[in-house]
Parts: sequence; structure tokens; C-alpha cells
Amino acid sequence: MQKDSKRRALRSEYSSANQLSFSGFETPFYNHLDPTNRWVVLSSQIPWDDLVGLFNTKQTGRPSLNPRVLIGAVIIKHILNLDDRETVAQITENMYLQYFLGYSSYIKEAPFDPSLFVDIRKRLGQQLIEEMNEKIHGFSMERSAKKKEKIQRKKKNDNDPPGGASGTK
Repeated sequence: MQKDSKRRALRSEYSSANQLSFSGFETPFYNHLDPTNRWVVLSSQIPWDDLVGLFNTKQTGRPSLNPRVLIGAVIIKHILNLDDRETVAQITENMYLQYFLGYSSYIKEAPFDPSLFVDIRKRLGQQLIEEMNEKIHGFSMERSAKKKEKIQRKKKNDNDPPGGASGTK
């Protein structure tokens, strides 16, 4: 049985905070986003069009912010178990969360004031939240079933003998 190899943090020498310079700090941001990041993966697993459609049925009055941003912020808040202010702070600081919300590039400003969460909760209501949860669950189950079906087809094709059903030439 093969041992699981643990990934450990690289060991580096201690350097005083007084010796660090902001301009010398290296970042990976010149690269593209990691496609395996949990927020990138989750963004493709959520039926955004369906959720925005449900959200817009409750829309009255002047249009507010982008519904995907509002719905996504609520999802982030609950997944990370954050309060309203911390959710907005995390979104402001994290490019992956901004990608999840549908932004095309990183922005330094907060997407909205944390007090807007009160209005979002009022607008959504328990019934709409339950409908959205059902949509997400149904979408997830559908994707899972398609993935299993694709794997089974691949296994079947891999097990088929070359040269036809009888395996003879």
C-alpha cells in the first residue's frame, strides 16, 4: 500500500518584518486563475441563469446590483460562515471570490455596502431561498448523473476488445 505523501510548507529563513518590502513581495497574479480552485469549480456548478430568474421574479422597483453578485455573496457568506462585513471584506480581497461572482477582472473596491445584506435577506425570503437550494441541488444531481454515465460509457468502450465484438480478425 502506497503512503500518502504530505505536502509541507517550504522552509524558509526568518526575516524581520522590518526587512520586508512591499515592492519585493512576489505574487502569482501575473498568471491565470487556477482552474482547480474551489471557487472556480463551484462557479461552474451553480445554475446561475435559473437562480437569477428566480431572484428577478421577486424584483420590484428600481433594479439593484447584478443579481449574480447578490446571490453569490449570500452563497459565499454561508459557505464560509461569515458575518456581513467580513463577507464584503473577503470578496474585496479575494480574486477567486470575485471570479465566482462573475467579475471579469479584479477590482479593489467593495462590491456593495455590508448593510445591503439586510435588503437581500428581505428580498429573498425563506421560500425563494428554498427554491434556489432545490435548483442548485437538482443541477448538482443532474451533473453528477451525466458524469457517472460518461465514466460508464468510457469504461465500456475501454473493455470492448479491439477489432469488433468477437475479438477476432
